[in-house]
Amino acid sequence: MSVVNDLIHVDSEGLEFGNYELTSKTKKDGFEFKGDLYKIKTFNEITKLEKNGMFVYESVPGTAVHGFSSTEDTVVFNVEGTETSSVTLELEAETEYKVHIDDIYVGKNKTNLGGKMNISVELEPGKLVKVEVIKAVD
Repeated sequence: MSVVNDLIHVDSEGLEFGNYELTSKTKKDGFEFKGDLYKIKTFNEITKLEKNGMFVYESVPGTAVHGFSSTEDTVVFNVEGTETSSVTLELEAETEYKVHIDDIYVGKNKTNLGGKMNISVELEPGKLVKVEVIKAVD
């Protein structure tokens, strides 16, 4: 896979967004998908996605995301970048989620009061890493 040259678009699996090769911050606003409006800001230092003005995804440093899809209980995507990235997702507040990276269970993670969850993902150029976050039901 590679970076998303048009910053954001839809593929058969979901949204694709982000370009970690850009040296200056670039954004695209008003991208419509399934009745929602998305805004992307991306470059080599950060990639940030908003949906209807609300935070969805952020990575530091910047990444390219492929096949991003989310439901009430699950977020799934493939991510690539040049180095280990800190990925922040907006989910349900104070809720436990099971985290899988490349189909390996890495543990449970609880969101904070604002619903944000941080995940560290080891990345290397040209290699996609699958991330799956599933609401824990006990």
